[in-house]
Amino acid sequence: MSDLITPELVALDKDLGTERSSVIRYLAEQVAAQGRSTEVDGLYADALAREEKTSTGVPGGIAIPHCRSTAVSQATLAMARLSPAVDFGAKDGPADLVFFIAAPDGADQEHLKLLSKLARSLIKKDFTASLRAAQTPADVVALVNGALGIGAAPAEAGAGAHAAGASGQSATNTRASEAAATLGTSPAGTDTTGPAVDSGRATDTRVRRIVAVTACPTGIAHTYMAADSLVAAARERGIDLQVETQGSSGATPLDPAVIAAADAVIFAVDVDVRDKQRFAGLPVISAPVKRGIDEPGEMVEEAVAAAQNPNARRVAGTAGGEQADDDGGRDGIGSTLKRALLTGVSYMIPFVAGGGLLIALGFLLGGYLITETADAVVLENSLANLPDGGLGEYLGAVAFKIGQLSLGFLVPALAGYIAYALADRPGIAPGFVAGAVAGFMGAGFLGGIVGGLLAGYVAMMIGRLSVPRWLRSLMPVVIIPLVASIVASGLMFLVLGGPIAAITTGLNNWLSGLTGTAAVGLGLILGLMMAVDLGGPVNKVAYSFAVAGLSAGAIDNQAPWQIMAAVMAAGMVPPLAMALATTLDRRRFTVAERENGKAAWLLGAAFISEGAIPFAAADPLRVIPASLLGSAVTGAIVMGSGVTSQAPHGGIFVFFAIGNILMFVTAILVGTVISALAVIALKRYATSKKDAAGAEPVAA
Repeated sequence: MSDLITPELVALDKDLGTERSSVIRYLAEQVAAQGRSTEVDGLYADALAREEKTSTGVPGGIAIPHCRSTAVSQATLAMARLSPAVDFGAKDGPADLVFFIAAPDGADQEHLKLLSKLARSLIKKDFTASLRAAQTPADVVALVNGALGIGAAPAEAGAGAHAAGASGQSATNTRASEAAATLGTSPAGTDTTGPAVDSGRATDTRVRRIVAVTACPTGIAHTYMAADSLVAAARERGIDLQVETQGSSGATPLDPAVIAAADAVIFAVDVDVRDKQRFAGLPVISAPVKRGIDEPGEMVEEAVAAAQNPNARRVAGTAGGEQADDDGGRDGIGSTLKRALLTGVSYMIPFVAGGGLLIALGFLLGGYLITETADAVVLENSLANLPDGGLGEYLGAVAFKIGQLSLGFLVPALAGYIAYALADRPGIAPGFVAGAVAGFMGAGFLGGIVGGLLAGYVAMMIGRLSVPRWLRSLMPVVIIPLVASIVASGLMFLVLGGPIAAITTGLNNWLSGLTGTAAVGLGLILGLMMAVDLGGPVNKVAYSFAVAGLSAGAIDNQAPWQIMAAVMAAGMVPPLAMALATTLDRRRFTVAERENGKAAWLLGAAFISEGAIPFAAADPLRVIPASLLGSAVTGAIVMGSGVTSQAPHGGIFVFFAIGNILMFVTAILVGTVISALAVIALKRYATSKKDAAGAEPVAA
């Protein structure tokens, strides 16, 4: 791999004009001239498109334009030292050192790790000083190879050791130590770890630990530079900061114990944070990844301030970090499956939410018979030619039809994003196709889950195959989607679809037949599941069950809508109960809890169960049992009284999608009062001597 960069790919003191586009064009031409790209125009277009998303200039007179492109046949670095410097969007001025990173679309992990390693070395001042002092292209190549640990740096410069190591590291350290320092790895396995905290220098003795996630669309440069910049800024302030880099060269998730001990989290990302629910309840500072490079100190200080502010914005999602199996840093099969299923559900929810609400709106405007006439009304009428029912019927038909079409994506989206969670982007297409097959065969959401898992695992296994270099660029866009679609969808058609469809039909018939005691019992169980971990895995299982079955609901089969209503009502109870309890008996709660109680009113009303997390975290042995009691009662009342909800989220704010709204509200009020009185009683009569001694009096 020592040929990532060669002297022919280095230009020193070159005048390439005043526009960044001309610099990128020149470097793309150099890559193509060395036979590492099949075409200049394609590579240039991909690099320029990436530059337009986020400028690649970083502090210190450096720019790192980069892209992954099907036009690239071999991972390559090209470098230009410019005279005059060119503006690449950095706040401190133009760049005179430009590294162009060109990676194949199917780049292997080892190359991506080296490219990411270089990006991190570029924020080290002694390394960039050596680059500016280099006399020949060969000197630059030696410096870069030394930083990457794939060649010795020139003895007189010692740049390799400086680039790879932290300040003060001697050149006699082993190459493994240099790589570990550059990557910021620790024995615990986190990607980037701050130093031990000197309590005498800490910004605030109450804020000692911060965690962070960095990620950019390409996952090669900005991801890792932001991580190192944040760690350095935290070190200066005496804060222990550990970072999870979600980049192309892989990611090692932060230890759940580290997350649990953190006071706040920083998201320096341009894409979604993977498994964001692990950070639920933590105060959060979120910004584009480039701010993590340009203003790391400000982000750290904002995180410290957020940790001290009870009203700071917090991460919503699954409570209590999920424990990964101890297998050397990789998730076990159980954890992988759970994460894949929750990912599929989370991406599916917008289709269900929008579709369900639109269908409810269609019923509101056009009446329940709109199901029989919607197609004809939409196709045969217009605003200038209204049907007999007038504007209400026409708008109701339009809303119903849009909602119905949106719900049609439910199973394909579920399957597609389950496969995406397992195999990344190459899994999306085969997952969607397998989901569409499941829907066509009547296998429902169970078929979507099976099809998505099949597609994801097949795509993942194909992606691990070692193939010739010329074939790598075709793997993620042609080979993997094609083969995985054939295998997964073929198995659904030939083997699995029929039996799963029969199971789905039986399940729907059983749910439709639930009445009386059976329905009340199901509601009680769902209520307990919603409150036992307040947004955690058990809560999500109940919620996923309700959401996945929502599309099967109909006027003559309202059981799925009843289940959704029971889940939503029960999930609203814990935060509302904590809000009521802090109002009724303030002196049983701390100042911070009373402040959280004010916010919990709105969170509970909006069906955000995580609003009770701060209370449960501080006093789980009292809060959770009290929450279980109220939520179970609410779930039982909702199921027993036949309340329905066609919306998967929104709480009281989607009242128009709820059938028998009066009973829905009554059930929530009953559960809220029960839980609030229970937690007050437990705090009053089940209080240890230690808790009683530490109780905080309320000022008169």
